[in-house]
Amino acid sequence: MSFSPIISFENITKKFPVRKGFKVQYVHAVRDVSLDVFPGEIISIVGESGCGKTTLLRLLSRIYVEDEGKIVYGSEIVPKKFKRKEELEFRRKVQMIFQDPFSSLNPVKKVHQILGRPLELQKLNNIDERIYEALEEVELTPPKNFINKYPHELSGGERQRVVIARAIITKPSVILADEPTSMLDVSIRAGIMKLMLKIRDDFNTTYLHVTHDLAAARYISDRVAVMYAGMLLEECTADDIVLEPLHPYTQLLRKAAPDPDRLVSEKLGYTGEVPNLITPPKGCPFEPRCKYAMKKCKNFVPPYFRVNKRKVKCFLYEKNN
Repeated sequence: MSFSPIISFENITKKFPVRKGFKVQYVHAVRDVSLDVFPGEIISIVGESGCGKTTLLRLLSRIYVEDEGKIVYGSEIVPKKFKRKEELEFRRKVQMIFQDPFSSLNPVKKVHQILGRPLELQKLNNIDERIYEALEEVELTPPKNFINKYPHELSGGERQRVVIARAIITKPSVILADEPTSMLDVSIRAGIMKLMLKIRDDFNTTYLHVTHDLAAARYISDRVAVMYAGMLLEECTADDIVLEPLHPYTQLLRKAAPDPDRLVSEKLGYTGEVPNLITPPKGCPFEPRCKYAMKKCKNFVPPYFRVNKRKVKCFLYEKNN
C-alpha cells in the first residue's frame, strides 16, 4: 500500500441552514474532520444515523461543498467549483454507489443506456465492449440477458450490481459506497461485499464505505473511522473495533451490535440522547452520555491521542502520550 494518501480531508466543516420563522440556524453536520485514505484501501466510516458519515462522502463527490477546510485528491486540492472539463475528469476518477439501488437508476432507461451514459459524457470509445466488460465484472452474465432490461425487471441484488457496474465503467480510482447493502436482503449482502473486494483486488480501487453495521465494516475494511455528532472519534483497524474498542462511544457501538455468541444482552450503561447539532456541545460531543466523563470533557474537545498505531479523541488516553 502506498504511503501517500490518495484522499485527504483536512479540518472539514459543513453546516446546513435551517429556518425557524425569521431566524436562520445551522446544523453542524460535519465538524473539523481530518482523515487520510490510501490507494487500494477500504476504509469504513461507521456511526449511528445522523452522525455525518454520508455528508462526508457527498462533500468528496461535490454534491455538497465544505464551509471550512479542504479536500485533497492526490496532490491537488479539490476545487469547490469545477470548470466543465475539470468536473468530467474528476467524475471519471471518483464515483459513487448510492444506498438505494432502485431510486438511483433511471426507471425509464434500459441497462445499456444507464451504463452507456457515463461513457458518452466522457467521450470514450468502444461503448458496447466496455458495457459488456462491466457487466461481466459484476457477474451479470451473460451480459446479453441484462442489457435490454429496465430496472424494475431486475431483482434488488441485480440492480445493485448494475449500480456498481455504472460506478466502475469509467475505471475510477476511488469509489464512495454509501451503505451499499443496507437496502438488500440479508442473503445477498455477502455477495455484494465479495464483489466489492474482487473489484478492489482487480483494479486496486480505493473505497470510502459508509455503514452502521460493524460486522460489515469488519468484513470488508482495512481501517475503520468512528463518527459521532459530526466528529471522528477513533481510527483503528477493522479487527480492533470489534476486539478492543477504545473510545467509550466505540465501546457502546460494539455492545449494541448483535452477537450470536452472547445469550444475554449486555447492559449498555449509557444514558442520554444524541446532542442537538444546531447547538452542539462545547466539549466532547459524547460527554452528555459518557459514564467516564471528566470536568474538562464538558469544556474542551479532546485532541487525537496515539495508542499504539491507533488514534482516539478521548481524554482517557491522555496519559499514554
